[in-house]
Amino acid sequence: MPDPSAPEFDFCRTMTDEDDEAVRGFLERLSAKWPLAVMQILAEEGKPLRFSRLAERVGPISQKVLTQNLRMLERDGFIIRTLYPQVPPRVEYEITQLGMDFLLKISPIWHWLIDRLPQFEANREQADRKAAQAINPAA
Repeated sequence: MPDPSAPEFDFCRTMTDEDDEAVRGFLERLSAKWPLAVMQILAEEGKPLRFSRLAERVGPISQKVLTQNLRMLERDGFIIRTLYPQVPPRVEYEITQLGMDFLLKISPIWHWLIDRLPQFEANREQADRKAAQAINPAA
């Protein structure tokens, strides 16, 4: 087991309250249903995608929700939005280096979680059984 006093485990104690709040905000926004999917598609494509192509690839998402996610990702610097002033207007999106760096960091965590889903489920079932027995010891 790793040493919990090692520097890599010290991230909570060394953060200010403001840093902690900001990081939690990022994690909350980025772990929502669509942001990672959008960034993954843009990363896989390797070139800018128009809104309609991106919408086709993302799946069952409304234009409004996709637009909200794209604006959030652009604001945080994970993607770039390029508007071409023509008729009709053409808008393309591409992932930034910051977005790629984030995907490279989050991917191992995501795979770690996926690999352990059965263990998490077993732990929850065991905890639920214990809780049920505490409520009704005869069961």
